[in-house]
Parts: sequence; C-alpha cells; structure tokens
Amino acid sequence: MNHEDKIIPVITGPTASGKSACALKLCEYTGGELVSCDSMQIYKHLDIGTAKPSLEEQARIPHHMIDIVEPGTDYSVSSFVNSCLAVIEDILGRGRLPVLCGGTGQYISALKDGLIFEDDPKADEIAADLYREYGDKGIADIYERLVLADPESASSIHPNNTRRVIRALAVYEATGKTKTQRNIDSRKTGPLYNFRLFEIDYEDDRSILYDRINTRVDRMMEEGLEDEARFLYSLPIDRRSTCCQAIGYKEFLPLIDNRPGSTIQRVSYEIKLNTRHFAKRQLTWFRYINDINKIGRDLSSDEQARAVLRSLGE
Repeated sequence: MNHEDKIIPVITGPTASGKSACALKLCEYTGGELVSCDSMQIYKHLDIGTAKPSLEEQARIPHHMIDIVEPGTDYSVSSFVNSCLAVIEDILGRGRLPVLCGGTGQYISALKDGLIFEDDPKADEIAADLYREYGDKGIADIYERLVLADPESASSIHPNNTRRVIRALAVYEATGKTKTQRNIDSRKTGPLYNFRLFEIDYEDDRSILYDRINTRVDRMMEEGLEDEARFLYSLPIDRRSTCCQAIGYKEFLPLIDNRPGSTIQRVSYEIKLNTRHFAKRQLTWFRYINDINKIGRDLSSDEQARAVLRSLGE
C-alpha cells in the first residue's frame, strides 16, 4: 500500500512545552497512535526522569517507541529510524494515523530529511574490537585515528565520548566513507513520508518555559526521581552510557557517591539549570527549520490539537 501522500504530523517543541498533551488530544480526535521521538523514553524502567506517559495515558492511546531497550544499551539514530519507519508503516497499514511526538532533534531531522540507514554487521564487529582496545589502552589513540580518517566526525564528538568515538571510527573503517559522504548517500531517496512539523512555540518568551521546567522538576523530585536515579546507577552498566549521562540522572551522581558538599537541593538546582540550557539548544534547532508550523503556547492542548487538525485538512 502506498502511503507517501498521507500527511503525518510531528508534534515537537522544547522540553516541558506541553507537546505530549497536544499529541494525545490529536490521537483522540483522529483515532491515531502516538509514536515517541524521544531518545530517553526508549529505555525501560526510567519513567520519571524521562517524563514518560503515564500508564493511564498508555492504556488510553497506543504508544510506540517507548520501553524498547534496557538501560545501557547502545541505541543509535539509525536504530531509531529503522524501527520508527517500520512502526509508521504498520500503523498506516491498519488504517490509523501515526502521530509523532518528541523533542530529540537528531531523530526528527533524520525522519524529515529522509535519511536511510543500513545495518552494518562489519561495523559492529569492528566496534567490538575497538572496545577491547579501549579497555587495554584507553581512547586517545582511537580518537587520533578518527581525526585522521574522518575529521568532520571527530570535530563533532568530544574525545571522551567513548561510545560515539568508537562508533564513528568503526563505521568509517567498515564503509570507507566519511561522515559527509554518508550523509550525502543517506539523503538520496528523500523522506519516505509526508511529515509535517508542528512546534509549540516559546521563542518569544522563554521565561514562561523556564517556569514550566522548574515546576516539572519539582514534581519529578516529589514523585521519586532520586530513587529512580539510584536504581539506574545500581545497575551493572557503564556510567558513561547515554542513559547514565542524561539530564535528570547525572546530577545525582555526586549525591550517590557521597561527595562533599552535595545535597538534594543542589541536585534539584542543577537539574533545573541543565534542563533550561537543553531547552535553549532545542529552540535554536527549531529556529533553523524553515517549514515548521508554530502552535500557540497559550492555547489549551485541545485547542492546539484542533489547530493541527485544521492544518492537516481534517
């Protein structure tokens, strides 16, 4: 079945902007199913710090692309794209509307730009060898090889980000292609679906968004975020893995490790500060998307969903 002409809404916006509430309402109006585009909601057991939909919300509306991997699992943009496209095709094949929702720019850009990734077992094998080398000698030599082989990739990755350094070098050694060439190749087909982006807009008054962030962090702390963080760091996984370095969890490490001067009040402050900085980066990303549709932040989630419906022509 050809679904290329079907408009698929993508509800996005900075963290704590209210995009999930809008997407849920849109699903209710359309009989749609929600597809998460959030790089942290993929992890099982991490519910509070990732602002995952409640069990009641998941019972009311089918959700996809959440709780799909264990903490510590290496999950790439290519893994997301390949899985997400399969989910979209399945939902459309059942005559329902996929409603995408999230604020992870890499995920959304990859879908919007039509990046197509192929699994490469050879790269996985090379990465395994590099991890063994890293265990023996550290990351410095591996990073230097990446700088020489693929300087563009190296320039976008911090030398201490072991996972990304190893993955970038493994992909180069497996394919012989630099990041630039891979991006050119991956865009040859164009987007597979007609995605239309809708952003809940806070650009003109960030203070309102920052107040929402502070309130949400306070609520997360009341709901037991500290216990969730302690559970995460009790697992036998590398503390440098993506989930362990995520905002909302990494700030607890000094407290968990009993470092001098660390208090729960300090943890809360740093989560709020880092989340506000993250939201600022998200707003910068949205600013460079030319064909994004703005949704008024002062509208209720019901009114926002109706505005999206009008844009979709439904």
